[in-house]
Amino acid sequence: MRNRYLQLLADNRSVQGRRFEVRLQAEADAAEVLIYDAIVDDAQMAEWFGGVAAEPVVRALRDITASTIHLRVNSPGGSVFAARAIEQALREHPARVVAHIDGLAASAASFLVMASDEIVMPKGAMMMIHKAWSVAWGNEDDLMATAAVLGKIDGTLVDTYADRTGQPAQQILDWMRAETWFTGTEAVELGFADRLAEGAPRADESAQDQAAPGAWNLSAYLRPPHAAKPAQAPAPAAAGEPLVSDEHRARQRQRLACMARVASTI
Repeated sequence: MRNRYLQLLADNRSVQGRRFEVRLQAEADAAEVLIYDAIVDDAQMAEWFGGVAAEPVVRALRDITASTIHLRVNSPGGSVFAARAIEQALREHPARVVAHIDGLAASAASFLVMASDEIVMPKGAMMMIHKAWSVAWGNEDDLMATAAVLGKIDGTLVDTYADRTGQPAQQILDWMRAETWFTGTEAVELGFADRLAEGAPRADESAQDQAAPGAWNLSAYLRPPHAAKPAQAPAPAAAGEPLVSDEHRARQRQRLACMARVASTI
């Protein structure tokens, strides 16, 4: 049984330009929060696979006193519950939150931005919604219990999207079941975003910001909009270099611990 969540994280572990960053703009009474990464459960997952966990994002949001937060998102998705925690922190923040989907808001990132007061997308950006994933084993009762929990999670996601878009719940569920990818124009037309971005990129946006969108390997999904980039083979070990270092063994133990924890939760 394939764990697509772990595949998504592993496939994107070496993507360049990933980061979580807060930029304060005191003169404009605003803050810019960049989530240009996958969303993971905790710091241990973030250390091994990359990604940003909920705790540092929530802590950073609490420290922001600006009246406007520009949330800039380019994320392939990740953990449902970590994204829910970030979403709730955004809803509770007194600032006006404007979400800018700079490249991609897929899976968990797509409902995270629903907490914003306004959602802005360029025409070339994409948003994707789908049904929740999990891994389960055991007897019939165990598998049915897992399915029931997944059904409840999907129900909460349907409510979130329907509340924001005004679309019928059954239509939302059908889109989720089909793993639907929306362009910026489609997202605005259907209520997932409020308006299309206007004009050229700002002069203060770095080249790294502009290069990051589109870099994700999305082969863990069923219907990605473009082919995944091939993984690069690791460089061969130098002559006389130990094949397995102590650091490598420690990393492997950490990876197994992460996999065991993820496999036991939704």
